[in-house]
Amino acid sequence: MAELNVPEKFTAFRIHRNEDKSIRSGFEQITLSDLTDGEVVIKVAYSDINYKDALAATGKGQILRTYPLVGGIDLSGVIVSSADHRFSSGDKVLVCGAQLSEVYDGGYSEFARVKADSVVTLPQGLTLKDAMALGTAGYTAAIAVQRMEDNGQIPERGTILVTGATGGVGSFAINMLSNIGYRVAALTGKPDQYDYLTKLGASEIVDRHEVEMGKRPLEKAIWGGAVDNLGDETLSWLTKTVVPWGNIASVGLAAGFKLDTTVMPFILRGVSLLGINSIEMPFSVRDKAWQRIATDLKPTQLELIAPRTIPFKELETAFSAYIDGTVTARTIVEIDASLDN
Repeated sequence: MAELNVPEKFTAFRIHRNEDKSIRSGFEQITLSDLTDGEVVIKVAYSDINYKDALAATGKGQILRTYPLVGGIDLSGVIVSSADHRFSSGDKVLVCGAQLSEVYDGGYSEFARVKADSVVTLPQGLTLKDAMALGTAGYTAAIAVQRMEDNGQIPERGTILVTGATGGVGSFAINMLSNIGYRVAALTGKPDQYDYLTKLGASEIVDRHEVEMGKRPLEKAIWGGAVDNLGDETLSWLTKTVVPWGNIASVGLAAGFKLDTTVMPFILRGVSLLGINSIEMPFSVRDKAWQRIATDLKPTQLELIAPRTIPFKELETAFSAYIDGTVTARTIVEIDASLDN
């Protein structure tokens, strides 16, 4: 394992806003005192790339609330020092869903300083690299499954439809749900990804271009439940087509933030619409989710969902493919792989 000492200066990928409000980003040499405050200092082993990271680094989206900040919404690594009794030097940990690269400095750095309440001890059964193959996407999918089951979802209620199926959250949701006994259908507009979705565990592929959404307050009840990454018209359709006492986990708004529905699905069929917020999450819920990710919800197709690992030095050139929409599957960023030994 690498030395757990913080040098006077280390490398970080930092995002700045210019006077004209344009964004510039790149590698810099910084010191520990340059980082936002926190009780825990971590030597970073891995991070990952999410669409949100690409938006922040390129300035294509308003993600950061303060400048400058180190990019990277996720990280895993080993604790160097901790002012919190829950953690000790040498502990392997991860940080996801904690407003990194939004309010606090993130994971694109050789060293990070974070709030103790955002730190999760790496569960037995996962490596530091596994944790970043999963990242916020895998964690969010697990939260969605967990909340649905906490609200009474069972396989016997019927097929779970996952929308935005080829994205990170969708891919993990399909694999997790199928692994624990659910029949899963994948909604997608990408015919070239049918084989990928089938390998993840989808028993049925639904072409989103052929779906008739319907105009009535209630349509034929088809789905036992759903994990929705799209929002807008698709989420409205789901509320009308989920069977009595089924759950819809609302995760994203890739198609839009509006929701046009009525109270009919909720009062006549008892459908539940569950909002999934992976940031403002009680510690007990977060800890349970990561324990399940390492056990019954552990993806069996992790290398299929996250097949690509790039060295830290190549990070700057990796974001454009996310903005252009030409990248598929998840990317892990290797900063210090020796920490995983």
